[in-house]
Amino acid sequence: MIRNFIFSIFFFLGIILISLIFLPAFFLPQKVVLLGGKLMGYWTGLCLRIFLSTKIVIKGEENIINNEKFFIGASHQSMFETFYLQTIFNSPVFILKKELLLIPIFGWYLKKIGSISIKRNKITKDNLGFFEDIAKIISNSKRPLIIFPQATRVLPNERPPFKKGASRIYEELKIPCQPVAINSGYVWPKKGRKSNHKTITISILKPIAAGLSKEEFINNLEKNIYAELDLLN
Repeated sequence: MIRNFIFSIFFFLGIILISLIFLPAFFLPQKVVLLGGKLMGYWTGLCLRIFLSTKIVIKGEENIINNEKFFIGASHQSMFETFYLQTIFNSPVFILKKELLLIPIFGWYLKKIGSISIKRNKITKDNLGFFEDIAKIISNSKRPLIIFPQATRVLPNERPPFKKGASRIYEELKIPCQPVAINSGYVWPKKGRKSNHKTITISILKPIAAGLSKEEFINNLEKNIYAELDLLN
């Protein structure tokens, strides 16, 4: 309990401090603000190691796609991956709920780094052009898009079907997908107390090539990520 409290205090104070330090960067090129995102990722890992004695293991780094555009499809159990994956990949472009952009300072940061917002479960004028907007952003950037096909944080043993929007993005972008399985929920669950003296494994799986049908892609992505999570669990 004490470890949880200390972790939360230091983690959030650090995130707030980094956000305040990088406030002037809102008037500077985007790459300066992206550096702040990486610092938040490193800070997240440092706090987990120091206060919760968490070991962070990265598997399959040899599978990371190089020298071509790709997007990341990752499992989502915790806040951990939204911060830490920025230290592994080149400042990914996030898809997020539109409401997050309304948060003072943090929302401004999300907008500045080029995050793509959507109103979930609603048909709006903005949402109708959502997939075309993604294609334009990725075609003009060297940063990979990151999606969480489960759409929300889930418990470690939950296996909800992946959302079909991920297959629409795959079809629209026509580039490979980098699957990533992360068992962060055993340390930092979406609800309840965090655990200490455990290991978070980030498993970078073999890419899924472009050119499959939407059904083949989403089935492969879901099967590969859940099979890896079963091994990690």
